[in-house]
Amino acid sequence: MYIPRHFLEERLDVLHRIIEDESFATLVTSTADGIVATHVPFLLDRSRGPLGTLRGHVARANPHWQHLTNGTETLVIFLGSHAYVSPTWYASSGRVPTWNYVAVHVYGTPQPFEDEDRLRQIVADTARRYESGLEPTWDVDVLDPAAVSGLLKGIVGFEIPIARIEGKRKLGQNRSRDEREGMVRGLRAHGRDDAAVIADLIEVDLAGG
Repeated sequence: MYIPRHFLEERLDVLHRIIEDESFATLVTSTADGIVATHVPFLLDRSRGPLGTLRGHVARANPHWQHLTNGTETLVIFLGSHAYVSPTWYASSGRVPTWNYVAVHVYGTPQPFEDEDRLRQIVADTARRYESGLEPTWDVDVLDPAAVSGLLKGIVGFEIPIARIEGKRKLGQNRSRDEREGMVRGLRAHGRDDAAVIADLIEVDLAGG
């Protein structure tokens, strides 16, 4: 990922937080037949390995999983909030439009698994993560054990120990304070949820957070 120094994010705790907040990501693998991509919800285990480990699963019917078995490095793209920035929001003239966004790229070699106990665990952990805050909540234990066993045969799990991680927070850090404050005003008037989130992130930066 192209990352000018202004926008480089290297703090591991911040990168991990982005991964957890934007956990529905794109799994990208280069194969002999070309590049393949699948959109997958990921779980992050911060404690495993120096940079953490990603966990996920895909449908067995999806041929992508077969390309995770050959030891090829894979890329996972976590795209956070993003918003268009109009040059009319600056007091100064001569500016051009741009796009502000947050993204993390993770690289590593997948380790697929088909063990039923591990598959059940990742389904349970994924449900627990995304059912949090819902009422009522769903858990895999509500299903008949025989039905669960059959369902688990339809997925393949995998882990990706993170070998390399890149983070980019493009929030106008190369602009003056006045210009960034203009960005915030414009983004807040924009009316989109993502624009408001980007405005919040810029304000945190301006406050020294």
